[in-house]
Amino acid sequence: MGRAVQRRLVGLTAVVAALGMTATLSGCGSGSGDGDVTLKLVAADYGTGAENSSEKYWDDVAGKFEKENPGIKVDASVYSWKDVDRKVAEMVKAGEAPDIAQIGAYADYAKAGKLYAADETIAIRTSANFLPSLTDAGEVGGNLYGLPFVASTRLLFYNKGLFAKAGLGAPQTWDDIRNDATALDKRGVTYPFALPLGQEESQAETLMWLLSGGGGYTDEAGNYAIDSEANIATLEWLKDNLVGKKLTGPVAPGKLDRAKAFDAFTDGEVGMLNGHPTLMQEAEKKGVEVGMVPLPGVDGPTKGSMGVADWMMGFKQNGHRVEIGKFLDFAYQDDNVLAFADQYDLLPVTSSASAAMEADDKHKSLHEFLSALPNSQLYPFGKTSWAQASETIKERIGSAVEPGGNPESVLVDIATKARQAESVE
Repeated sequence: MGRAVQRRLVGLTAVVAALGMTATLSGCGSGSGDGDVTLKLVAADYGTGAENSSEKYWDDVAGKFEKENPGIKVDASVYSWKDVDRKVAEMVKAGEAPDIAQIGAYADYAKAGKLYAADETIAIRTSANFLPSLTDAGEVGGNLYGLPFVASTRLLFYNKGLFAKAGLGAPQTWDDIRNDATALDKRGVTYPFALPLGQEESQAETLMWLLSGGGGYTDEAGNYAIDSEANIATLEWLKDNLVGKKLTGPVAPGKLDRAKAFDAFTDGEVGMLNGHPTLMQEAEKKGVEVGMVPLPGVDGPTKGSMGVADWMMGFKQNGHRVEIGKFLDFAYQDDNVLAFADQYDLLPVTSSASAAMEADDKHKSLHEFLSALPNSQLYPFGKTSWAQASETIKERIGSAVEPGGNPESVLVDIATKARQAESVE
């Protein structure tokens, strides 16, 4: 069954729910469904240490699932974000693919025919419950292969204490950022504006700035537009107005990783940076009063935001289609989705869990991030060339804004390589 069929079936969801039926699409392909099966799950660790490791979450979910589904065991392995994508790639290459992976990219596996489509595994009500903006990013060839797992959006964070001492208000425009950073610099703030363009996650920092400048990685038709005039102008502004004026701190942006920038913010050494919900929690633990505003743009706040999603996928190799579907349906129940989002201050990916979070004052600090999610722009996850393009951005983008750097030359080089990779998909 294709994605179009799935959309026609969405209207049946209410009827199915009313009847109390499971409504998995078990007729769409083969699968075992009989006997004892052990599902191999590989997932990323969102924790910062043993105390809040994601391993605890998956052990809990697996234990509850096994009680409800005798004959199906779940063997969960959790790896750091630095290792998990590589680990899964190695397993697939060795012919030992996991049954389920929760990682950062899915398109390569989908294009290679290694994944089940969503309408081969999960219930209609599960697929219909995903936020539309996220499922669009999980499609290849009109079929949903990457199931969104968790999401976040980005806002500009500023240190309210440092701003108050300098007599500053929240920034709304790029000029505000430059002027506020100048004032903070005069007061001896170590990082007036932290600009992490090191290799850890510079593709995210770059996209935030490109969006605030009216650009992005792709155009409205979905084609790469990395070297657009708007993008070039954005990096030139950064180079001339922040980096060139020495307002980005003692570490060159191309050498500054996100983790170091976030640590500096929680230590009270940063005036402003682009951040996500987890940073808010960590900063407040250390007594840093956090202000948050939409990403400032050229003339005012940016209308959209950058969104980030990670993905779940089911591999075909072991033939456990039915069992995979049962586990995914269970994992996407509201209590499980909200438990994970709550633990790491992230955003749920389903409509029902999002509505529950929106209605709960306990999550009031996340409401601004939540409201930004439907209009957020994600990476072009559906392009198998994106993985290579992202790596090129990580390697090159820092040099574009350094003294003597050439933003146009760097962006043209990145765009050329991205289009070449796209042409051989």
